[in-house]
Amino acid sequence: MQRLILMRHAEAERASPSGDDRDRVLSARGRADATQMGRTLSAKGLRPDLALVSAAARTRQTWDLAHEAFGDVDLREQDALYNAGADTLRRAVEAVEDEAGCLMLVAHNPGIHLLAVEYLIESAASPAVLDRMSGGFPTGACAVFTVDVAGRCTFEAFLQPRDLAGA
Repeated sequence: MQRLILMRHAEAERASPSGDDRDRVLSARGRADATQMGRTLSAKGLRPDLALVSAAARTRQTWDLAHEAFGDVDLREQDALYNAGADTLRRAVEAVEDEAGCLMLVAHNPGIHLLAVEYLIESAASPAVLDRMSGGFPTGACAVFTVDVAGRCTFEAFLQPRDLAGA
């Protein structure tokens, strides 16, 4: 793996008709943000060849909309990624790191945010980068890391839907 994209699902409705959190779907804004994020990533040459996606409706919809800009991608939907902690997400990434040049993980907060911060700390990211990430990981945002041959992640970019207006 040479690149890792961590993405939080886009904005979801506050409730689902079933009352089950897993069934919450994207809001209109969330659908637009996911589509735009996919286009932006693709335009920057950030096209995954493998995606690990939480089985929740909102993460799957986020993936489906972003994926339209990527072309053919191997998808693995995983129940274990639903509201998973950073340790579970890290294990999922490590389990497939030899299977993809660019891996995308679509999951939930706080796990996705905590994993991004762990990678930043491990790579001795600058205080400015750490400060930017400490402000939170909004819905639809992506943290992009370059991965070296030893598997160490180095911060490349942090993209938020609010920064993509007109992109």
